[in-house]
Amino acid sequence: MVDFFSLVYKRGNLLKRPLITLCLLVAFATGFAQSLFLPPSATYQPDRLKTVVITEVATGVAISAGLYFLWYRKHPRSHFHFFNDNGEWLQMDKAGHATTAYNIGAIQYDLMRWCGVSNNSSIAVGGLTAIGYMSIIEIFDGFSSKWGFSKGDMLANIFGAALFAAQQKGWNQQRIEMKWSFHASPYAKYYPAELGSNFLSRMLKDYNGQTYWLSFNVASFLPAGSGFPYWLNMSVGYGAEGMVGANSNPASVNGKPVPEFPRYRKFYFAPDADLFRIPTQSSFYNAASYLTRFSKIPAPALEWSKLKGLRFIPIYY
Repeated sequence: MVDFFSLVYKRGNLLKRPLITLCLLVAFATGFAQSLFLPPSATYQPDRLKTVVITEVATGVAISAGLYFLWYRKHPRSHFHFFNDNGEWLQMDKAGHATTAYNIGAIQYDLMRWCGVSNNSSIAVGGLTAIGYMSIIEIFDGFSSKWGFSKGDMLANIFGAALFAAQQKGWNQQRIEMKWSFHASPYAKYYPAELGSNFLSRMLKDYNGQTYWLSFNVASFLPAGSGFPYWLNMSVGYGAEGMVGANSNPASVNGKPVPEFPRYRKFYFAPDADLFRIPTQSSFYNAASYLTRFSKIPAPALEWSKLKGLRFIPIYY
């Protein structure tokens, strides 16, 4: 448990790898699994809402306290200032911020509807909760002399929350979801302090292995009765490769030379599936499929990049 919390509260993980924030919220939501996961309540449930609010406030306070005492307190404080990191990691970190904010908003909305809160209020609470959780990170950064408040990160957070809210308000459902996938890359071994020293830390820190997706639920765009499988999606993805450092690759790390790698962007087209849309009577399946909704399933994919052109990948994740 100590190793887990030291991992969670390291700034290099939580603050610049926002997927951990999403994992914390998902872990919190597991306490509310039902026979049908988080079914909307037709009546207001004050006891449920009280439990949700108390748990989320406690989680927010714990995250804030952990960030300060276990990391920020070790570094000099300064007046509030801004920091431009828009050129780092070929904007993969911005995609991560947007994806995390989107999914926090969607999960928070479902929690509110489970408590019987009205639709419009649940949309507002979902969007504001997403921005609020992500803003904790940026505010701490803003008062640290080593970093600063990133406008780019906040714009990405707002975009993700807005994508959730606009769809829920306009369509009363999420037709376009933001998802994430990961595969091991060959670059982390050259800079394990920055990109991770084991599979778990690399999954959270190595942007070379991460891909961020817009997953389109095709059936929701078609007329009722079209017969198209409601769980089958088509998705477009964004990734990048060749990154050993944030802005550029170092020539050496700890005295060891780093080969020259071209830094380039990659784009994908692939099928996907919303497994939580498949109705079953299994409470375990309903909970597991819902809580992994932010993760894209492995599938065949088309990849395009300026460096390698168009190629087919039999199974990509």
